[in-house]
Amino acid sequence: MIEHHRSSESGLTADVPRPPVRSEVSPRRRRIFLGFSLSVLLSGMLVSLLAALWLPFPRDPDLLFIGPLLAVGFLLAEQLTIDVDAKRVGWTISFTEIPLILGLLTAPFEVVLAANLVAGLAMQVRKRAASHVAYNAGVLCWEIAVPFLIAGTCRGALGEVVPLWLCAGIGAASSSLISCGCAVAALYALGNGMRVSAGLLLGGRTLVVGLLNTSIGLVGYELAVNTRWGWALVTVLMAGVLALYRAYSGLLREQRDLEALSDVSLRVARSGQHAARVLSDSDAPAVSAIGEQVSVDEWEPVAERIREQLNATRVVLRLSLDPRGEVSTLVAGSPQPEEMNTDGATLLRECSMLQLPGTHVRSFRSVDAPEDIRGALNRRAAHEALVVPLRGTNQLLGAIEVHDRVSRWRGFGRADIRLLHTLASHLATAMDNRRLLARLRHDAYHDPLTGLLNRTGFREMSAEALQESTAVVLRVDLELLTTVSEALGYAWGDRMIVAAGRRMREYLGAHVPVARLEANSFAVLLQGHTEAQAAEIAGVLRELIAEPYPLDKLVVEATAVAGYVSSVPAEEDTEGDVDVLLQRADVAVRAARTGEDGVRGYVPSMGQIFLRRFQLVTQFRQALESGQIEVHYQPKVALPGKRIVGAEALVRWSHPEYGRLSPDEFVPVVEATGLVDALTEFVLERALIRIRDWLDRGLRLSVAVNLSVRNLADETFPERVREAFDRHDVPPGLLTFELTESSVMADPDRSLPVLRRLRALGVVLAVDDFGTGYSSLAYLRQLPVDEVKIDKSFVLGMGTDLSDMAVVRSIVELGHSLELSVVAEGVEDDAARDQLVRMGCDTAQGYLISRPLSEERFESWLWARTRREYPKGAPELGETVLRVN
Repeated sequence: MIEHHRSSESGLTADVPRPPVRSEVSPRRRRIFLGFSLSVLLSGMLVSLLAALWLPFPRDPDLLFIGPLLAVGFLLAEQLTIDVDAKRVGWTISFTEIPLILGLLTAPFEVVLAANLVAGLAMQVRKRAASHVAYNAGVLCWEIAVPFLIAGTCRGALGEVVPLWLCAGIGAASSSLISCGCAVAALYALGNGMRVSAGLLLGGRTLVVGLLNTSIGLVGYELAVNTRWGWALVTVLMAGVLALYRAYSGLLREQRDLEALSDVSLRVARSGQHAARVLSDSDAPAVSAIGEQVSVDEWEPVAERIREQLNATRVVLRLSLDPRGEVSTLVAGSPQPEEMNTDGATLLRECSMLQLPGTHVRSFRSVDAPEDIRGALNRRAAHEALVVPLRGTNQLLGAIEVHDRVSRWRGFGRADIRLLHTLASHLATAMDNRRLLARLRHDAYHDPLTGLLNRTGFREMSAEALQESTAVVLRVDLELLTTVSEALGYAWGDRMIVAAGRRMREYLGAHVPVARLEANSFAVLLQGHTEAQAAEIAGVLRELIAEPYPLDKLVVEATAVAGYVSSVPAEEDTEGDVDVLLQRADVAVRAARTGEDGVRGYVPSMGQIFLRRFQLVTQFRQALESGQIEVHYQPKVALPGKRIVGAEALVRWSHPEYGRLSPDEFVPVVEATGLVDALTEFVLERALIRIRDWLDRGLRLSVAVNLSVRNLADETFPERVREAFDRHDVPPGLLTFELTESSVMADPDRSLPVLRRLRALGVVLAVDDFGTGYSSLAYLRQLPVDEVKIDKSFVLGMGTDLSDMAVVRSIVELGHSLELSVVAEGVEDDAARDQLVRMGCDTAQGYLISRPLSEERFESWLWARTRREYPKGAPELGETVLRVN
């Protein structure tokens, strides 16, 4: 913080410049240093007076030339210096021992002191160091007076024993220790002292360099005086030594720069590894692009390392770590003025000193800077600054400001600029890579549509939270999105999902984890909540996201269901398992769809239902192979003659644990898991085998097989049906495929071409459960079908409800008008059959005729309940006709 005169006679001299920021040194320390400077000056003047009184002053005309030459020598030694930084102290390798040893050998004390004072004070005036002139003048006196006193004492005591140059050399070498001691004492006065061991080590190195420079001066003097053309040899020697010193200084600087670069890289890497272990919600405050918590303190070691390497008073890092564009400011070293602790993003945009294109380092000094730059430096309470932007691949990541050197008056040099440029490039690359990894990590844990957590992110966050305390997992499903997407397009459905997620986030707050699991399903983690509180929140969320959604000029209605489950386990082996909790919440949501309020909490009995469905899915293929799945047949009778025209193939599952299962229980589960293709293939094979068997016995009976949505979406299905006809040698007209209206309209663009190809094969197509779906004339005209089946709910109600009778009559008339055969299912009494006959219905099916029967029982029923008729009474001439008795 002070300026120690560089032309001290030591090889290493302390160079501690004027503090750029006044507030860096306390007023008390300034007073102490002022007193210390005055004591150095007074004591230096006193010791110089003693030396002048004690040492003789020979009057020689040559002194008129020797004095100016010595002054020039001290000035040259001051200019030809090599600077080495050691923490906060700058040490200068100079050659002042050379003019000093020459003065000890050739000139009186007064002349050498005057030459040193003229050269030293002239350099201080040039450097504008008047504030420390007292301290520097006192040190200049000490550096000359003590060597002359030591050399004079040596001559008086050992003048006849040792040569003259030895005494002069001892005196010159002592100057290095005086210089070092004054610098260390000045640091103590300013409150920046060093340990005793460090001071002794520094003094030893200073003495070594001082002895080396003194030896060079002595050798040069002897060569110049006693050797012809010796001055030429001296010139070569001095040039070599100077080159050696500068090369050594360069190696030291490069080594320290590499160490600094490695250290900064390691610190940035460690900071990134620490941040990678943190997962947080992207909407929480102070969160980065990946969801990791932004901590400016992570970068403090980096800023401090840069400050130490450049020996700067202050380093300011302005970093854009937040995805919302906010800029964090970190200061290493002396605090900056309060007015600079404003919005960093505004400073990056508006401050003239930070408006920098490219990635180059800019150097600014208040003495020669433009007015706007000088104003920016004044606001920072700095006299000099290095500024470099941190640029990523396609954006500005921040900037680095380095303010004022601590140890040198000459300011920042080219080596400092090169190092800062390298550090900034490396830091920007590391930050850019970190942001890229952050974005990838964010995308891995967040839903791209809503910005909420996805299933993986919710699982990770919930697993960590469940280790700390109990929680409730809440699941909310938005309903009717399929209809919206079909009517308005999927983009409108997505807008509803985004709006629903936003409503939930606004209600719950940023600290509650919210996730979009898939499609229209959301999950919420409620920490520290009871089930009663969760039920209340679930009800609010359900009502909130079920409110109408304004989409441009439209208002779309929606419904929602919610289910929740507590992490307090029902079974010990599931404690803390997020997937199990999500699974149970899903079961609760399914149960909520059957309730009135649309909210259900999970109870263990629901788990049994889920377990049963899971077992049905996993055991289905084995059931097909082991014969547990059977095909039953329900006969169909032509009206009014009661002729058997065929049967409908219906599947039954004889489960070893659950007993006889109806299709309504296991077919939807099988269809949802994609196993329905195997079921359809199985029923189709059994039906064709049965038809072939009947044909071989002269019976021409058809079989109806039900198709699912997946069959109609399979473009290869018609080809597989054709191959089955060829394999069993069955006429296609004896096979009927029954399909529901909803299955066709689920994806008409894919199902209609499949139906047309089946119709082209000769297969009979029938619309099942007609009257419960779209049921319009335009719909029937669009479908390539041959018959319609009246839903049994209308047939069963004909006897008691006139409206059901009217519906049945309308369907019969509509079907006949389109030249379609009409089948009535659910016929259970004679009255219903007689009404259907009067309406002109073609075919009847129901319990009045027979229940669905297994293959063996169906064969028995045919022989027991029907009579056989033969064409023209001759059975050998044609097929057998069966009529119900």
